[in-house]
Amino acid sequence: MPESGRPARLAAVPIPASLIDQSTEPIEHEIDTRWTMAYSAGIGDASSTYFDTRSSAGVVAHPLFSVCLEWPAVLAARQLAPLETLTRDELLRGVHATHDLTVHRLVEPGDLLRTTATVVGLEPRGPGAYEVLRLDTSTVDGELVATTFMGSLFLGVDIEGSPRSAQPPPGPPIEEFESFVAVERHVPSNAGHVYTECARIFNPIHTDAAAAEAAGLPGIILHGTATLAMAITEVVKVHGADPALVRRVQCRFAAMVEIPSRVRVVIGPAEVDPDDPSRRLLRFEVANAHGEPAVRNGLVVLGVRRP
Repeated sequence: MPESGRPARLAAVPIPASLIDQSTEPIEHEIDTRWTMAYSAGIGDASSTYFDTRSSAGVVAHPLFSVCLEWPAVLAARQLAPLETLTRDELLRGVHATHDLTVHRLVEPGDLLRTTATVVGLEPRGPGAYEVLRLDTSTVDGELVATTFMGSLFLGVDIEGSPRSAQPPPGPPIEEFESFVAVERHVPSNAGHVYTECARIFNPIHTDAAAAEAAGLPGIILHGTATLAMAITEVVKVHGADPALVRRVQCRFAAMVEIPSRVRVVIGPAEVDPDDPSRRLLRFEVANAHGEPAVRNGLVVLGVRRP
């Protein structure tokens, strides 16, 4: 979601293309049930899959929980550029534009995980510089848990040097879909604060009205990942799917979700993946209270149960 609504302005110092292929140091997290349950509670998902600690199978984290582990790595990646490159104001004007998550397996309490961010793409776009980070989360033994390609636009920022485009691994094509179910979700006045603390993802534009106003916003706005997580919850619920079968999540972020407000999650019928008949494609979009597309080209890919 937009981190600021200010008009674009070219940065005094462009982002150097030499950042491409640079990586952060791994950031380590120990996962416990308090965190995984808090995340699900923060998006209003009460599924026993995330909460019933009496189950012999234990509990797992929500499919989008990896964003909690990725956020510190995203912040660390912003420090890879020379200090004089972007001002704090320009960093705050970064826009989370695209998200493509591959779920190798769901995060589980007891996991000790490491996340690394690598700059894999940097190219000029109309509004500014478009950066793609690859975020790899794995166990200390090297087992991949999640891989995310996160695209961000730095509004009004130029690039110095040779750009490089970056694309996630090929996936199902973006297609129009007919509505199967539409679900309304209320976004209460404390939604930004609750998600901030439950996800441990802090940016003052989601909780501080003065900071949001200084960034040129009409008021505090909901995290894009909170909007996406709520949508995934509704998609999984509508189709009666097991969250453990979620293999991939893709979307583009567009309009802001103001707090308080309402969102409308429009969900399409299940489709068979033409490239892999064992998989199901669940398409969705999210409209904000003004009817604008907060999330476009949404897709959840369901696979088969792993051994």
